[in-house]
Amino acid sequence: MCSARLRYYLSGGCPPGARRVLPGCRDTREPAAIRPLMLPGGIYFALNSSQWTGGVALYDPHLPGATAARAYLLTAGQFADVVAQEMRREPGIDLDSILTSGTAQLGPGPYETLVHTGEHDGHPVLTFTAPWAAGDVSTTSPAAPYLAVLADGLREAHGWSADRIVGYLATRPGIAGAWTVDQLRDVVTSAPHRA
Repeated sequence: MCSARLRYYLSGGCPPGARRVLPGCRDTREPAAIRPLMLPGGIYFALNSSQWTGGVALYDPHLPGATAARAYLLTAGQFADVVAQEMRREPGIDLDSILTSGTAQLGPGPYETLVHTGEHDGHPVLTFTAPWAAGDVSTTSPAAPYLAVLADGLREAHGWSADRIVGYLATRPGIAGAWTVDQLRDVVTSAPHRA
């Protein structure tokens, strides 16, 4: 959700805290528009990131509730290039199948399934996640640095207070039962403010 992190996907470079250099998009223009958005469904934390040393957020459109997100109005080519970078693939991913079917599994990995979540202001809203449902995998607690980045993104994208961010995160599978509200508050309030 942090616009500074998206800029690395657009222009290339190594985001703070990352271990790999992103090549950037072939079209490096800024998004035509940026909006906070709530998607149907929920997030959960699973797997174990070698970069973050803990669980990562994955989107499941079938979970109850809503997911805080941020919509960036990109060209189809830019979105395809962002997806290719996340999947560690060469540019040139075809997006036609996702617009007709609603989903497209491009590989078995955690961010290799594209989901068409609906429309906003006449534009398709697309994201990427895992091919499995939240209930199909064991949850994994995320690391504090990862949660700090999420908190920063929620603050920047939605203007949420620390209490609202803590309340939102505390109930998510992978965090609930692994993090106390006080521990979450410590991470959220110490997260850098880069907005």
